[in-house]
Amino acid sequence: MSKLNGTVIVTYRCNARCNMCNRYKEPSRPEDEITIETIKKLPRMYFTNVTGGEPFLREDLPEIIAELYKKSDRIVISTNGFFTDRIISLCEKFPQVGIRISIEGLEETNNKIRGLDDGFNRGYNTLKKLKAMGMKDVGFGMTVQDMNCRDLLPLYDISDELGLEFATAALHNSFYFVETQNVFHDKALVTEQIAGLINKLLTSKSPKKWFRAYFNHGLINYINDKPRLLPCDMSFDTFFIDPFGDVMPCNGTQEKEVMGNLGNATWEEIWSSEAADEVRAKVRSCERNCWMIGSVSPAMKKYIWIPTWWVLKYRFLRRGGYRVNHKAFGV
Repeated sequence: MSKLNGTVIVTYRCNARCNMCNRYKEPSRPEDEITIETIKKLPRMYFTNVTGGEPFLREDLPEIIAELYKKSDRIVISTNGFFTDRIISLCEKFPQVGIRISIEGLEETNNKIRGLDDGFNRGYNTLKKLKAMGMKDVGFGMTVQDMNCRDLLPLYDISDELGLEFATAALHNSFYFVETQNVFHDKALVTEQIAGLINKLLTSKSPKKWFRAYFNHGLINYINDKPRLLPCDMSFDTFFIDPFGDVMPCNGTQEKEVMGNLGNATWEEIWSSEAADEVRAKVRSCERNCWMIGSVSPAMKKYIWIPTWWVLKYRFLRRGGYRVNHKAFGV
């Protein structure tokens, strides 16, 4: 079996109280969370995202990362950046690890959305300390919504000035977020802000940012209820595992879909099971059109000619002075 793309949700506990995610209302208990012994049973992965909840609430996170590095070529941890000392300590042990800190806007906006007093300063200072340490794979991510969309371009400028990665997402509803009421009230405003980011990314000298422009094009598509730009192959070459050891196709389904539990079976038994085939059939007929990096990134690599053609087209247009706006994508 070829290497997979995996996401390990190590806990559902979280110290934040985000307005777009109610996961903190249904936390996991430490004694129920995935163990090192279960993590040892995971397959080979070319990329692993470690997330939560807030991963740094796990006191044994360094041991988890050490075990995952035996199985994965690259690891990125998603965090709110609040526990600076724990993050710095882990990165001193694993300087090759990637860190993505969630920042939802400039200071006032971020702290309102995430429900963390001083959350912006804690996250921003953590980023600067990691950069000063010489960490190579560091950046922050933002979930775009009405409340913070005007902060999108200023935040990108901060990331660009500091030489940090900048990732974007949009509101989603799913079992994972324990949320069904997330909506965009002013789609035109949100779309225009994302279009502004696309223009900046396309004029960058970084090919990586050109492809990020394509990802953001997909966000505009998703926000405006249009079909997904790329096929979804979750559960075929990509998987999630939750804090209870349940192997899932993704975190975007309305109800939790389970292929098997790694605590009481081998990986091979789960991956080739009837339950896994049933989940794959549901993926093939899924109409949710999610556009989250966990599913889109592997799809962009697998169907690379589609985003490549888009990049070539819009890079050429930008050189001629063309500015992307929401009308360019038929919304």
